[in-house]
Amino acid sequence: MGTVGLVFDGENIGSVSSSHEYDHEKELDAGALFVLKSKGSWVHCVYHLTTSIVAPPLLSLPFALASLGWWGGILCLGIGALVTFYSYNLLSMVLEHHAQLGRRHLRFRDMANDILGPRWGGYYVGPIQFVVCYGAVIGSTLLGGQCMKAIYLLLNPSGTMKLYEFVVIFGGLMLMLAQMPSFHSLRHINLISLLLCLAYSACATAGSIYIGSSSKGPEKDYSISSDKETRIFGVFNAIAIIATTFGNGIIPEIQATIAPPVKGQMFKGLCICYAMLSTTFFSVAISGYWAFGNQAEGLILSNFTQNSHNLVPKSFIFITNIFIILQLSAVAVVYLQPTNEVLERTFADAKSTEFSSRNVIPRLISRSISVIISTTIAAMLPFFGDINAVIGAFGFLPLDFVLPVIFFNLTFKPSKRRPIFWLNMAIAVAFSVLGVIAAIAAVRQISLDAKTYRLFANV
Repeated sequence: MGTVGLVFDGENIGSVSSSHEYDHEKELDAGALFVLKSKGSWVHCVYHLTTSIVAPPLLSLPFALASLGWWGGILCLGIGALVTFYSYNLLSMVLEHHAQLGRRHLRFRDMANDILGPRWGGYYVGPIQFVVCYGAVIGSTLLGGQCMKAIYLLLNPSGTMKLYEFVVIFGGLMLMLAQMPSFHSLRHINLISLLLCLAYSACATAGSIYIGSSSKGPEKDYSISSDKETRIFGVFNAIAIIATTFGNGIIPEIQATIAPPVKGQMFKGLCICYAMLSTTFFSVAISGYWAFGNQAEGLILSNFTQNSHNLVPKSFIFITNIFIILQLSAVAVVYLQPTNEVLERTFADAKSTEFSSRNVIPRLISRSISVIISTTIAAMLPFFGDINAVIGAFGFLPLDFVLPVIFFNLTFKPSKRRPIFWLNMAIAVAFSVLGVIAAIAAVRQISLDAKTYRLFANV
């Protein structure tokens, strides 16, 4: 899979040769030329992939297991890992195929335009990718502010600063990082991000094992709710959490950063990324659920404090939150790239140099406004996590589970006698249905929580 090519009806579809490999049929626009410049290696691809997937939402996995139980939770984690690795590799193969034919696609909507038609690219894939990625920026900003507030209260329990003030502080950090000119220019930041995700995952795992092995932790209870409605919606909500935790939504844009030839580069990057993903996801999920059972919180670090009493040393919580805050800034700026690309394409001039005043001034203004808007939404809607669950159901699930297998079948047209055709169709149907159910569960959660919603609430 990925590097060897697949054969259907005697035709090798994974290694189509072309005399114009990687040639562009038309001149690149400013968004592709400046934001998605292709200068990186597969190693840089590992950094980008890991930052976009192995992110702080993985700290919610013990909470998901609490609704699924041991066997159901581990099974869903395994299926999520296998299906996303498979679908991302299929997406990469489709991108490589078109590149070898002389039509290298640098954006998700470019793929959709070519494979599904311009209406699908312009009115479905492009908009949902934009909303999902911008929603991830808002969600990361909100979570960054919450982690800052947690540190503040750790050091000053009687402090009076509000959540929105910390969100604004995090937004100030984002305001600087957003000016990084291209996706490729984030490679060093994303290397640090990779190390940070390993660090806070190790801290979360170690903290859970420490509490679970001591008398400080709660009594372990792995039972699932006896209420039928709560149990059913809990299962679907947990599956949606797992699916969106594996979500990416920007595979084409990440592959666009690789310098040609791209053949096989993404596959190597995915293999390394998923080795780290498996290590972090399973260790945090299993240790957190083992230690806290059905009392696991939405963010496992919340379990490290009970009744204002820290179950692990204060310095340990402080350091773990610092790791999370720093990585969240990298995650947010990665998911800001599709927005930056749209802004660059709209306001920049591809005929002028990247750092000419003609391009630098609009870039500075447009990106600053973009960050100010996302920060304002995060500060104003501290319940944005509930809204993001709906966005994830309608966005991440189609982009990462459904469209890759459809693109593959439409591009390579495997025979209906081949198992891969029906495997892909089964994945598309199953995760389309799951997306609808997850959206219903997310809307139900919003209705349950609506009475607690307040603008600029200090939660």
